[in-house]
Amino acid sequence: MMVEPMNWISEVVRPKIKTLFKRETPENLWVKCPDTGHMVFHKEVEANHWVIPGSEHHLKMSAQARLKMMFDEGTWIDVPLPEVAVDPLKFRDEKRYADRLKDARAKTGMQDAFKIGFGRVGSLPMTLAVQDFAFMAGSLGMAAGEAFIRGAETALDKRTPFVLFSASGGARMQEGILSLMQMPRTTVAIRRLNAAKLPYVVVLTNPTTGGVTASYAMLGDVHLAEPGALICFAGPRVIEQTIREKLPDGFQRAEYLREHGMVDQVVHRHALKETIVRLCGLLMNQRTDAQAPAALPVPA
Repeated sequence: MMVEPMNWISEVVRPKIKTLFKRETPENLWVKCPDTGHMVFHKEVEANHWVIPGSEHHLKMSAQARLKMMFDEGTWIDVPLPEVAVDPLKFRDEKRYADRLKDARAKTGMQDAFKIGFGRVGSLPMTLAVQDFAFMAGSLGMAAGEAFIRGAETALDKRTPFVLFSASGGARMQEGILSLMQMPRTTVAIRRLNAAKLPYVVVLTNPTTGGVTASYAMLGDVHLAEPGALICFAGPRVIEQTIREKLPDGFQRAEYLREHGMVDQVVHRHALKETIVRLCGLLMNQRTDAQAPAALPVPA
């Protein structure tokens, strides 16, 4: 039996050369634009507040990045959020709900889908509530409902505007009726803000759907939306399958809803802070920027 002689140049030398010059490429070095397919440096997109340069496509933002973008000098006070029962229904589908929560917390570093911040935005004291889609699709459960109510209570206590950045796939099915009960509970919190004549401004980001759209996301004094955001109760695919008709182009997107009166203004992410400060200054009838006092009250 003949054995083929080993070609030491191709089988020994070349692999060693390849290994010597091999460079490790980070997995998140590039971001692909969903609109154009072009590849853009991750750090360039991050520095641009997660807006793709050129196409201006607005990517999802984490709650932490959103708060940092909005608050003056990127600093704020985190409002402590109430604790709620974990997995009250002992729900299980393909995976235990308790395990899903554990994985989401490890992935995001958050306890649930909301972060509440208190600080100055354009020198105005303001309370901000931000949903993070990365935490179980920003779904509305008991913890999220309690967080929203705590944010509204903070605004009432400090006499500040309350600004919501919504991003959600809807109610959290693993909590059943307990999740759905957060819809009327958050509505009552908004009525308290209205009674106190405090502005409640909603910024609809991509996507805002389901029970969140059917409750607190559509009860603002002013509704702003980021470009291209999907805003709906049921998604377009579900509607098309139900009515068996083709929907108009851009149906349920921010621009379509603005044209049909459901959104007051579509605002580019870079102009959101300026727009919110102007709106809240008018609604609160307060001084803005240099005219506002420098001291910031610290929440108890």
